[in-house]
Parts: sequence; C-alpha cells; structure tokens
Amino acid sequence: MTLLGATEIRALALRLDVSPTKKWGQNFVHDANTVRKIVTAAKLHDGESVVEIGPGLGSLTLGLLEQAHPVIAIEIDPRLAAELPATAETHGVSAGMLTVIQADALTVTELPAPPTAIVANLPYNVSVPVLIHLLETFPTIRRVLVMVQAEVGHRIAADPGSKVYGVPSVKAAWWGDWNVEGTVSRRVFWPEPNVDSVLVGMTAHETPGDEPLRRRTFAIADAAFGQRRKTLRQALSALEGSTTAAADLCEAAGIDSGARGEQLTLAQFVSLGQVHITVPGKA
Repeated sequence: MTLLGATEIRALALRLDVSPTKKWGQNFVHDANTVRKIVTAAKLHDGESVVEIGPGLGSLTLGLLEQAHPVIAIEIDPRLAAELPATAETHGVSAGMLTVIQADALTVTELPAPPTAIVANLPYNVSVPVLIHLLETFPTIRRVLVMVQAEVGHRIAADPGSKVYGVPSVKAAWWGDWNVEGTVSRRVFWPEPNVDSVLVGMTAHETPGDEPLRRRTFAIADAAFGQRRKTLRQALSALEGSTTAAADLCEAAGIDSGARGEQLTLAQFVSLGQVHITVPGKA
C-alpha cells in the first residue's frame, strides 16, 4: 500500500477546502517513514483493532490499515470524516477495515466494540483531556501510543520529584506505565508546528482501586497541585475544610503533611483517597 505524501496531503486539503486550524489542533503528517515508525512502535497484536483520534487526512490511518489493523477513527471535522473512507478505498483498503465516527472524542462514550488500543497523532490542544476521558470511559484499553507535544509527553510520563511531574502524571499512572518512546521531527508535519513532538506510550496495569476511589484520588491530586508550592496541609485545606483536617488526613495515610504534591507517588495519593473514603462523614 502507498501512504500519503506531502503532495497528496496538500492536494486533498485543497480539494476539500481545508486549511489546518489551531482550533482543532490540525497538523498533518506527510512522511511515510514516520507513519510506519509509529505503527511499529505501537507493538500491537496481529490484527488488533485500533482507535485513532483525529485521523485528519488519513496518513496514520493508512499506515495502520497497511499492517492489517482495523481502525475506528474518531474525527471532529465533518469534511475530513466524510472523505476518509474514500481515501482508504483509493489506497486499496478492504471494506469493513475502517469505521469512521464524526464526533468530538471528548464526548464519545460508546464504540462499536470494546477498544484495546489507541494509536493517534493527538490534537495538541486537547491531548491530555482526550486521553483521560478515553481511559476513564473504556477500561479495556491495554495499550496507548500517541504523538503529542514534547512538553506534554514528558509531563505525562514524569516520575515523582520531577519538575514536570503533576496532575497528568498522577492520573495517567492510574491505568498504566508510561514512557516517552520516541521523538518526531517538526519537518514531517504540514503545517510545521513551532513545538517539538514525542511518542508517549502506555502499557496497562491493574488499576489500584474502584471508581469511587479513583474519583477521590483524582480530586486530591487536583487539590495538591492546584497550589503546587504549598504543603499538603495547606493545599488540601479547602478540600478537607481546614488545615487541621488536611493534616489529620495525611497522618492517617502515613504521609508527611509538610510534603508537597510533587513528592508523592500514585500509591501515596491512593492512600490519601482511601482514608478520605473510610473516614465517617467524608464523601
């Protein structure tokens, strides 16, 4: 199968009257080698179905289909969503290998089948919210490989104590182990972005608790990093009602209330969440 090149990308955009927009984070990949690098790095099972967010003109879509992975593509732009099946057919894709859903990925709550893998060039302006939404909604996901802004990718995969460790790091870690798995040149995009890009990947592990515990743990992480420079005693005071109550929560979880959120592991945030749920009167 031939993949999309720079000339075909521009011709398609011209015919569809598509000008890449910052609103939808549109930067189209036009390099076949990069596309195949992403598909290989995804390490999918043979014939495994893949969810792709923001397929755009179809560069990565064709790369996945080339390796016999059925694709469920979620595209917000109605023009691109309508054109994608025709592009696939033109490149020799068998009927039934591609399903296109025209929708905002942040609103998708049902798919034709329980998804196990996400591979995508994510729109950079909503990459973290989209990932968290899909992981919350579809617990069957076992593997993720997405291209994101380098700063965001390093933040997602950060370890405790890192300067870029924060809420995305804690929340993403609930579902799996994350690593930066590659870099992507700016030159393979049209239009060329003014930021660097990386491939960040997740391999799922058993989650540390049920849905109520996840929500409580995430609320505590939001509060802890909402005032990043403050200690847990101070940062959690609004959530708990007072600095004394916040200190009591930390003590019950075996955590120093003078620590900051950036020092805590996911397991420690979970411990805080468990105490909060088991204390009478706490919601």
